[in-house]
This record gives sequence, C-alpha cells and structure tokens, in this order.
Amino acid sequence: MRAVIQRVSSASVSAGNRCLSEIGRGLVILVGIEEEDSEVDAGWLAAKIVQLRIFDDNNGVMNLPVTDAAGSIMVISQFTLHAKTKKGNRPSYIKAARPEKAKPLYEFFVNKITELTGRETATGEFGAMMDVALVNNGPVTIIIDTKEKE
Repeated sequence: MRAVIQRVSSASVSAGNRCLSEIGRGLVILVGIEEEDSEVDAGWLAAKIVQLRIFDDNNGVMNLPVTDAAGSIMVISQFTLHAKTKKGNRPSYIKAARPEKAKPLYEFFVNKITELTGRETATGEFGAMMDVALVNNGPVTIIIDTKEKE
C-alpha cells in the first residue's frame, strides 16, 4: 500500500454536484492498493499514520500525532499512486489492485483508522471520479509505502 499524507487546514471531497465529506484541521490520506497488499499492510499503515508526529506542540515543534492535535482524517482511494512511468508517456497501472481486491482492503483501512482514533473517518466514494479540495498546512506532505516498512 502506498499513502500520500497531507496535513491540512481544511479539505473536502465531492463527486458530481454533491459534497461527500469535509474536514477542518487534520490529515488527508490518499491511499493506493496493490494486488499483493493485505490486511497486515493496511493495519500497519493505519497505525503508522495515526502515530505520525507532524502537528505542532506548544513550542511550535512537530511533535504531536493527529489524535493529540484533535485533528480529523479524510481517506481517499487513489489507484494512480501506483502509476509506472518508466517506459513511454502513458502511465501503466498494472500493479494497482483490481476493485474486487482493493475496495475491501480500502474499507478495512478506513475502519482501522476509525478504530485507532476513536473518531469517524471522512471518505470519498471508492471508484468514483472525485474532486478533492484541500489547504495543505505547512506545507507538510509525507509518502509512506508498506513495501519499505522493513
């Protein structure tokens, strides 16, 4: 699994003309799932993200996780995170998991985030064409790939 984590002041996601979710201060997580990914990867990634100390403490030092900063979390599925661009100019998504594999793992990941934070997790709509609007705070953007965890 690959995730792009952005610390935000605010964010929203919509599909068509309807707003699916919106949050204030917190994290927007774009998550891509590969065929080899498992619930072990999803659980590890969720725990890692929830514990990331990327919010300022009282001294202005990035030392607090999202839970201690009273932040919200929004998770958006994004298969394009697994784009391969080595050959040619048209990205290949051959490594991205098929929807029948990716959707249950995405839902497991969202549920794990909710369980670890004790707060509802905002989401987009799996497989939909979405518009994501956010104000990246910092800016702080971190990429984590479960293939690099060991």
